[in-house]
Order: sequence, then structure tokens, then C-alpha cells
Amino acid sequence: MNTPAPVETPIERLLAMLAVDMDGVAGLIRERMASRHAPRIPEVTAHLVGAGGKRLRPLLTLAAARLCGYRGADHLKLAATVEFIHTATLLHDDVVDESARRRGRPTANLLWDNKSSVLVGDYLFARAFQLMVEPGNLQVLDILSNAAAVIAEGEVLQLTAAANLATDEAVYLQVIRGKTAALFSAATEAGAVIAGAEPEAVRALRDYGDALGIAFQIADDLLDYRGTDDRLGKNVGDDFRERKMSLPVIRALAQADAAERGFWVRVIEKGEQREGDLAAAMAIMARHGSLDSTRDTALDHAARARSALSPLPEGPIRAQLADLADFVVARLV
Repeated sequence: MNTPAPVETPIERLLAMLAVDMDGVAGLIRERMASRHAPRIPEVTAHLVGAGGKRLRPLLTLAAARLCGYRGADHLKLAATVEFIHTATLLHDDVVDESARRRGRPTANLLWDNKSSVLVGDYLFARAFQLMVEPGNLQVLDILSNAAAVIAEGEVLQLTAAANLATDEAVYLQVIRGKTAALFSAATEAGAVIAGAEPEAVRALRDYGDALGIAFQIADDLLDYRGTDDRLGKNVGDDFRERKMSLPVIRALAQADAAERGFWVRVIEKGEQREGDLAAAMAIMARHGSLDSTRDTALDHAARARSALSPLPEGPIRAQLADLADFVVARLV
């Protein structure tokens, strides 16, 4: 019996279409993460880079540039910039969240220490700014530097929103725009700008990245309660244990009776978690339909991402970007 070939994902198809460009980005990353004086920098960075990951954000920059007809090479530097910013934020996030796993492997802060993770993250941010300046495009510099500021702002906002039962959906959306959607949006917008695209196309790709990033993060937050360790590369219930006010919790809390509110006060606000509390939280969310409504919201943002592409020229890259919008939420259906 012949075993059917595995179905390629939109990411894999985009990687195949842009393989030469991605090789160029990989070479830039290896070159710029090197350090003659501090060998720990490439050690820590190589550990995280070696853990895999889909390289989705730099791929978005390359795809946006090529979709808009770009024929130069500066998009490689912008894609590497995006990946350095993303990797730096992962290093910092794992320290803040006291995480032990990333992409199924021990985190850098666990293998080395918090100081190394923070300082290597700072180094990668510095490298990102060096790279984003090199194309000499002030609009691109504005887009990417603003994204770096929004990301940092979102992480600080998440700190204040965590364990705060007053956190509502508006604050949650602001947090995930900062921590995820801002870089997706900057990645696609910068690719369009470096290609010299018309304002309508730049706006379309910016809106696509924003909606895609929101769908991606809402799906990730939902899978923290509905996923499996193997699929997530992290522990199911990590957000609950870290007392994060993600969308399923916010919506369940909004419908809570007195007893349920008391439960949320104890486990989230006070952090007094006991054996069986995760299962109890999931039962409350299921009872109020907050898991299903969160899925529907993720699907809605994925649909917005797909529709945002309509002003752009049809072709294989646009088709894969549209399929990608469906792919990031396919694991929820």
C-alpha cells in the first residue's frame, strides 16, 4: 500500500517559492549573530534558532516584497531584522514568564541564566536596528522601529494586565497587537514599502499582517486550554498557571456567577492554585461557551486577513498568503 504524501502547508509552499531568498536571510542571520568577543551570544542564539520554528515573520516580509514586484536584495535585510526582533522578544519573554520550554526544548534562561538571555536579546535588538538602517529607507525605518516600541509597550501592558480581573477585551486586544500583531503587520508593510508599492497595496498588506497576527495569537491562547503538549511545544495550561488574562478567561469571567467569580479571584488574582483547578477553569469556560466564542473570534480575524488581500495582484504568492490566514486557525476547527 502506498503511503500518501504529506499535505504541504501554505508556509511550506511559500518557503519553496522563496527558497533562494530564505537562504539569503539565513546567511545574514548567521553572519550578524556572530560575535568575536562574546561567544555566549552565538551559543544562546543558536540554541533558539536551532529549535526550529517556521520563520513565518521573515517569510511574510519576503512574500510581501515579491508580491509587490520587488527585484532587489534589501528585503533580505528587512526579513533578517524582523527575525532578530522576534528572537530577541522570545528570549526576553521566557525570562519574564519564567518559562522552561520553548518549541519543545529547554529555554535559554534555563540552560544558561536570566542575565544571559536578557543581554543576548539586547544584542539581537541592536543588530536588528543596524540591519534596518542599511537599506536607507526612512519609511521602512519608521515602520520597524515603531513596531519594536509597540512590542515593548505590549509586553509591559501584559505585565499590568496579568492577574488583574479588571482586564477587559479592549486591553487584551491591545496586548496581543503589541506582542504579536505589531511584528506581523510591520513585516508585511515593510516588504511592500521596500518594493515601492502604491499606498493602497501597502495599506492592504499592513491590514493583512495585523489581522493575521491577531488570529494567530488568539488561536495560540485558545490552544493553551484546548491543545496538547506535543502540538504546542509548551505545557498545556501555562497561561493559566502564569495567571494570564487571555480571551477565554476574560469572557468566562464576564458571565461568572458569585461562586465562579470567587474561583477566578483565588486562582488568577491571588494565585492560590490547587490540584484540579485547571480542569475546573476549563469546565467553567466550556459552560459559558467562552472557548467556542474565542475560536469564532479567531476565525473572524482570519477571514479579515484573507479579505484584506483583495486589492493585491492575483498569483501564487497571494494565494498562499490567503491560505495562510486559514491555516493559522485550522487547528481550531
